[in-house]
Amino acid sequence: MARSLDGLVLSPVADQAPGQVGTRTRFTYHEENGRVWAEYAGGDVVRGHLVGTREGDRLDFRYVQLKEDGDTASGHCRSTVVDLADGRVRLEETWEWESRPGSGTSVVEQQVQ
Repeated sequence: MARSLDGLVLSPVADQAPGQVGTRTRFTYHEENGRVWAEYAGGDVVRGHLVGTREGDRLDFRYVQLKEDGDTASGHCRSTVVDLADGRVRLEETWEWESRPGSGTSVVEQQVQ
C-alpha cells in the first residue's frame, strides 16, 4: 500500500474549468484507520471539505465547496494513490458533481515542502 496521506498538502497539476479547483487550490489531507478527510481552499474556492475512505491505493470520497461568488457545490470522487519516483504522492481522480451536471478527471500531486 502507498504511504499515508496524513499531513500531506496536494494541489492540482492543471486548472479545471473556471470556478472550480485549480493550481492555486491546496488540499491538506488527513488519514486514520482507513478514513480520509481534507480541507481545501484557493483560487475560486473559499472553503472545501472532503470525507471518505481508503482501501489499499483507492480512495472513495464526497466533497463540498463554497466558491468566491457564494455558490455551493457537492460531488463524488474516486482516486488512485500513486507513489512517484521522487518520493511524492499523486492522486489520479475521476469525479462527478452531484449538485449539478458535470464530471471529469484530474490529477493532484504532493507539494514540495
